[in-house]
Amino acid sequence: MSQTVSDTDAQAELRQGLLFGLAAYGMWGFFPAYYKLTETVPADIVVSHRILWSVLFVGLYLYLRGRWPEVRGVFREPKVLMALSASATLIAVNWLVFVWAISNSQVLDVSLGYFINPLVSILVGLVVLHEKLSRGQAVAISIAVLAVVLQAVLAGGLPWVSLVLAFSFAGYGYVRKVTPVKATPGLFVETLLLFPLAAVYILLNLSWGVDALILNDLPVLAALAGTGIVTALPLIFFSSAARRVPLFMLGLMQYLAPSIHFLMAVYVWGEPLDQTRLIGFVMIWAALAVFTWDSWRRYRKSRSVTEKGT
Repeated sequence: MSQTVSDTDAQAELRQGLLFGLAAYGMWGFFPAYYKLTETVPADIVVSHRILWSVLFVGLYLYLRGRWPEVRGVFREPKVLMALSASATLIAVNWLVFVWAISNSQVLDVSLGYFINPLVSILVGLVVLHEKLSRGQAVAISIAVLAVVLQAVLAGGLPWVSLVLAFSFAGYGYVRKVTPVKATPGLFVETLLLFPLAAVYILLNLSWGVDALILNDLPVLAALAGTGIVTALPLIFFSSAARRVPLFMLGLMQYLAPSIHFLMAVYVWGEPLDQTRLIGFVMIWAALAVFTWDSWRRYRKSRSVTEKGT
């Protein structure tokens, strides 16, 4: 009887985790649509607002949840604070390029960047952690590298937006993985570290006669204020999912966001999908298929070993 109750609880936790994961990646997928609301504002001003409003919203959330001791603990650990300074720099670069790409109708490049991201994360592990590649991972990365090279040759230049997004987010993921701080307090400290720069930049723009507070367009100002919420909510959902869902399932769900980016870029905003770009996407999708199959095979093998051990 107790075993049945335990299994039922585990299934309920898994269902909750899947819903949280779908909510997180679904929100990330519709980010370009949200930032279309602010495309009349320069990307640097948008990112400054995103930092300022994220500090306010995430700080309020942590306060209401009674989690301020976690934040104070970070400031007692100089090494953790230094690591979060590095991750803050990486995420600021990621946000800036992301918002710039949205406002310049390059959502397809955004999609490609986040499709490439899992493969770049493997490269980061290979270079930084000296991890060994499985045969499937090596094949997947080789296909992805070939796709980028072909894009550079056939299109006359590297897809820099995609590469910056992929490498900055993979680097961010690595730093956060090795830094002993939870997701939401970590985000708060990162944005708090960026807060002085963002505030000074806003004030400088005001002194130069730029309406950096966007007081002349209240709907856009409301959208900018909402960036604090849309930054924090998917992260909170993701953290809830990560505690309940196996990493392999979470890894599969990460393709949801760039898939939504791709569909909206082509079918909503009508971005051109020429033959060269399509070839690049098809090759990256092939690489991800190999990568996913290899991950599934190793996941099943590890589960089999665990079950035999019990």
